[in-house]
Amino acid sequence: MRTLIIGPSWVGDMMMSQSLYRTLKQLHPNIEIDVMAPAWCQALLNKMPEVNRAIEMPIGHGKFGLTQRYRLGKSLRHHHYDQAIILPNSFKSALIPFFARIHQQTGWKGEMRYGLINDLRKLNKQAFPLMVQRYVALAYPKDQIHTAEQIPQPILWPKLEVCQTDINGTLNTFKINDNLPLIGFCPGAEFGPAKRWPDYHYAALGDMLVKQHAKIVIFGSDNDRQVGEKIIEQMTQGDQCINLAGKTKLDQAVNLIAACKAIVTNDSGLMHVAAALDRPLVALYGPSSPDFTPPLSDKAEVIRLISGYHKVRKGDAEQGYHQSLIDIKPETVFETLMKLIARCEKSH
Repeated sequence: MRTLIIGPSWVGDMMMSQSLYRTLKQLHPNIEIDVMAPAWCQALLNKMPEVNRAIEMPIGHGKFGLTQRYRLGKSLRHHHYDQAIILPNSFKSALIPFFARIHQQTGWKGEMRYGLINDLRKLNKQAFPLMVQRYVALAYPKDQIHTAEQIPQPILWPKLEVCQTDINGTLNTFKINDNLPLIGFCPGAEFGPAKRWPDYHYAALGDMLVKQHAKIVIFGSDNDRQVGEKIIEQMTQGDQCINLAGKTKLDQAVNLIAACKAIVTNDSGLMHVAAALDRPLVALYGPSSPDFTPPLSDKAEVIRLISGYHKVRKGDAEQGYHQSLIDIKPETVFETLMKLIARCEKSH
């Protein structure tokens, strides 16, 4: 059985989609799973043992590119896929499998996809409150799963495989000596500072951890480099903190997160990576809610002081931070992190 997955375009969503691949592999051990996704996803897909092949999606996010989609679909016909599973809800995401003439095309009802998807599911959002449940439900026949409770438990959470050789190689590349425990900070988040724990809180936490003989490593994209610099500037022991935001490729960031003793993170894509690497992590939430896309790990602690979902793009503080995140004190995070590390060490 050969299956083509049209994958999502965000780090967190791509990580959660691995639960679908793991479920498919459990149901059909001989299945071959190919995933079409943006080029940067290759770094994650390469560390998912269930994925047979990553196919680059050359059409940029948001572009329609009908002719290009037709050519791409046509080029896939010789693979003779038995099924396509389309994870994005857009009309255009269903075009390539349609042009590839794949016999069964599975997906949730989205933007007017009648005629493109012949195994169309109608989503009851209350019945599947988590994104991971919505992905995993597509592994089963249409008439079998109508609510999240009907999905066989436990759901197989994302699990990246990283070898020690790659970890050591990346530590050497960035000249990181891991004789002290490494604590990773992921201070970035999409859509600006409203979803971010303040840089001055990260700095205060960093100093507390350095006093416990830890070394801090900051992860993130180019957009997060400035936040990383601010954290180091405000630390009294900034020489014990390395800012790698914007300096690593995604696969290198994954290798280094795997080398960390624990992670402190905002609600971000790297949070889901850390969860899939089974790292103890403290996830800090503000206006966005962990009810839909929580970290999928039993080694994760979520700290959030408000409830409900708040569609906020700008925070209420001068620097753009949200008050609910400002109110999470570094001492609280430090205490939570220390207890979490102790619990994980005890169970290990």
